[in-house]
Amino acid sequence: MNFPEIDTPSVLVDLDKTEANIKKFQDYCDEHQLPVRPHIKTHKMPRIAKLQIAAGAIGITCQKISEAEAMIAEGGIDDVLITYNILGDKKVKRLRALADKVKLSVVADNIEVIEGLSKGFADAPVPLPVLIECNTGADRCGVDTPAQAADLAVAIDAAPGLHFSGLMTYPAIGENKKVEAWLSSAISLIKERGLNVEVVSSGGSPTMWQAHEMPLATEFRIGTYVYNDGFLVKCGVCGWDDCALTVLATVVSVPSEKRAVIDAGSKVLTSDLLGLEGHGHILGRPDLQIDQLSEEHGRIVTNGQINLKVGDRVRIVPNHCCVVTNMLDHVVLVRANEVEGKADVVARGLVW
Repeated sequence: MNFPEIDTPSVLVDLDKTEANIKKFQDYCDEHQLPVRPHIKTHKMPRIAKLQIAAGAIGITCQKISEAEAMIAEGGIDDVLITYNILGDKKVKRLRALADKVKLSVVADNIEVIEGLSKGFADAPVPLPVLIECNTGADRCGVDTPAQAADLAVAIDAAPGLHFSGLMTYPAIGENKKVEAWLSSAISLIKERGLNVEVVSSGGSPTMWQAHEMPLATEFRIGTYVYNDGFLVKCGVCGWDDCALTVLATVVSVPSEKRAVIDAGSKVLTSDLLGLEGHGHILGRPDLQIDQLSEEHGRIVTNGQINLKVGDRVRIVPNHCCVVTNMLDHVVLVRANEVEGKADVVARGLVW
């Protein structure tokens, strides 16, 4: 399983596990009649997105326009939601070009974004669907109250070239009842203004197996599930054997019986901790911890004997696979003990 023919450090994607992860969650959502709209920022590859759509996903979610442009360039993807406030004439112009190619919807949480979108779509043959991003407890973007959501819905409805489509949220972990109450209040207020709420988009891999507990949701956005990672293992939604993305690294130094150094540092594993101990889980060696990263080095320590030698290889499940995806130009696709070849991370670095 250490693939001596692969140079290191490399990011490996096990296609068998990837396909199993996609099928498992799609089956769950099919059982609960909940449409899936996967977030592609986890893999940034049209090839994987097409696997998700073939399994039954209704479309994809992108975070930035450049991601969406890259994902639809190869064809086969025709329904895209961009879940980010889009500001500036240049970006709106690119958005308009995308809308001519695929079914497109976006989100907004303020009047400045709405005015910019309206300016770019006022003469569009089909109005641009806009969802209101709602802060239901995660405290990132989003309007803070249901009343603000209702006011913004009216503003979108009145804006030339735009169509108020619904609500979008990224719920706080373990707060489904609170989120449901927030959204229910917002929907009631919006309906009192004479508007329909067609879409309620929720999501998040940490709450994936509780998706059915939010009956107001009309679609579920999910990203990390496709690969899984250390954080999701910590959340209890998967096990180490479900993790499809690993980092293959080589031991380049063993300075002492309790310390070794690998050739994967922060430029591969990232510095994200997400509340975990160490910078990744070394498969088969739970006694080891990657306690420190520099740019090109990862330090492994142990309380016992390191039992590693120069030239040994280790496979690491990163804490946060989405960020690792964006680190390298390509991943290596594997099945069991066989290498299928390299695959470009098409949307790598596309963050504007």
